[in-house]
Amino acid sequence: MVLAVDVGNSTTTVGLFNGEGKLLFRATLETSRNKTRDQCAIDLLGVFGLYGADVKAVDGTILSSVVPPLTAVFTDALTRLTGKTPMVVWPGIKTGLNIKAEIHNQLGSDIVASAVAAIAAYPSPIVMVDLGTATSASLIVGSVYEGCVIMPGLTLALEAMWDRADALPPISLETTAPVELLGRTTEEAMRSGALYGHAAMLDGVIDRMEAAAGSPVTVVATGGSAPRILRYCKRPVHYDADLVMRGLYLLHQKNSRKPRRA
Repeated sequence: MVLAVDVGNSTTTVGLFNGEGKLLFRATLETSRNKTRDQCAIDLLGVFGLYGADVKAVDGTILSSVVPPLTAVFTDALTRLTGKTPMVVWPGIKTGLNIKAEIHNQLGSDIVASAVAAIAAYPSPIVMVDLGTATSASLIVGSVYEGCVIMPGLTLALEAMWDRADALPPISLETTAPVELLGRTTEEAMRSGALYGHAAMLDGVIDRMEAAAGSPVTVVATGGSAPRILRYCKRPVHYDADLVMRGLYLLHQKNSRKPRRA
């Protein structure tokens, strides 16, 4: 079995794959920069207990982290928990991507993993959208990662607005009912502006990336804010919650294969 861990700015995602590459579970933990190696190992062990999985059955691990102080912490935690030193996604790992030289060493490991999974599952050219703490949109043509656009994420933008505008209160986006375009209260107007505004921003960026690609694009989105926003987009978008996890599994397989004997 392969254990994949993606440490993001707000949440940490944990996934376990069986020998056939099937995702057995995907769990989400809060990212805390103050936790020790042992605390992280306890959290991971708790996930295995929650899903009734056996940590002793893990024979390979892979780690993606966009929080540098936690990379070493999770590396140690995974080693302690499984007895296996994790494969870490960073420059030098085999990806199969032709990444533009200017951004090669700056590209987030989660974006790399998502791109690998997107290429394997969707027709090119692809606009890959990650809706997390930040919102990123990447253009991929064939195996070439052309570049990306990075914007403030949905929650981050809202927090900045009510932090800097004294008359605007904190609001919640936790609602299952459709949000009307025109709000009748300050809270309704803020909620509408956040959701429709973010959706319109994505539609516009995707249109421009499609023009840059010179042909119709396949749009695939992942990330915690995706379900809230995609329903308000005019463009058809494939929502793929497991994109990063599948990408990490593919990277592990690509980098752990033993060379064939002549």
